[in-house]
Formats: sequence, structure tokens, C-alpha cells
Amino acid sequence: MIRYLFQGDSITDANRVDIDEGVGSCLFGYGYPILLASEYLRKRKGEIEFINKGVSGNRIVDLYARIKDDIINFKPDVMSIRIGVNDVWHEIEEQNGVDAEKFETIYCMLIEEIKAALPDIKLMILEPFCLRGPATDNTEEKPDKWNVFNSEVKKRAEKAKAVAEKYGLVYVELQKHFDELAK
Repeated sequence: MIRYLFQGDSITDANRVDIDEGVGSCLFGYGYPILLASEYLRKRKGEIEFINKGVSGNRIVDLYARIKDDIINFKPDVMSIRIGVNDVWHEIEEQNGVDAEKFETIYCMLIEEIKAALPDIKLMILEPFCLRGPATDNTEEKPDKWNVFNSEVKKRAEKAKAVAEKYGLVYVELQKHFDELAK
């Protein structure tokens, strides 16, 4: 059986609920993990196990902090990572974000440790993306919030792509698709 692990922040988490402490013990929430898992399970039931361990609010440093418990211990065959927006959001809202250079450094450390522990794992990095909404729209207090948010997320996306290229990983572009759909 192939074990597929989804990792990331709230976009991955999507209100998932842990139901016990065993491997594969979470419901998927309402985001992209359930859509992907549903499609594959319909076609290949019994061949693939899907686990969603995304955590809302996580930055790259938080994901790195839970590398052993929420990645290595699961021994996934395939893993996708979608992280980077909170690294910006936490800076804008709480001055506790992760700058683009540190983001790349920690991302490299994460990938290197995963590959050392799980040398046969297939990894893919999903591009962090930015959409207009309450968290990104300009406010009276922050009249340039959208421009800052959008440009900083793009910097994290460039760094995520550089990490994927450095380690020969699949990189899935998302921003251009959301921009097109938003039209």
C-alpha cells in the first residue's frame, strides 16, 4: 500500500479533525486533500492510504518543528508540502513571520532531513499563493496591505521553487491558475 501524506498550513488542514493517535487517523477536512484522496480512492481503493497532517497557522519553522512526529514517524511514500503564506501573514499581523531567506534555509533543512530519514520518499512542493480576502485586503491602518502581502508571498513562492529545483522535486504552480480563475 502506498502512503500519501499531505503537509502544510490551513489550506492543507482545511478543518480536519484528528480522531485518534494512530497512523492515518484523521478526517480530511474540506480542502484539496479530500478532493485528491476521493479521486484516487475511487479509482484505486485499497492501494493508497491518505493522511492529512496540515496545521492551520503553521509557518515553515512550525512544520520543521514537527518533522519527526508528523512526517518521519508516518513513513510516507509520497508527500506534498504547501506552506509559506503564514510566514508572511504572521509578520504583517504579529511581527512574528519568517523572512524569505530564512524560509528557504529552513525549507532546505526540512527536505534534507526528510530525505535522510526516508530516502525513497517522493516529494512535491505546492506553490504558496495569495488571494484577495479579509486577511489580505487593505485596511485604514494598513492601506498597502494587499501589495505587501502579495509581493511577500511571491518571494516565498520563488524560494519554494528554488528548493524544489535544488533537490529535484516536483513543483506545482498554483498562483497563475488562481489568478486566471479570479478573472
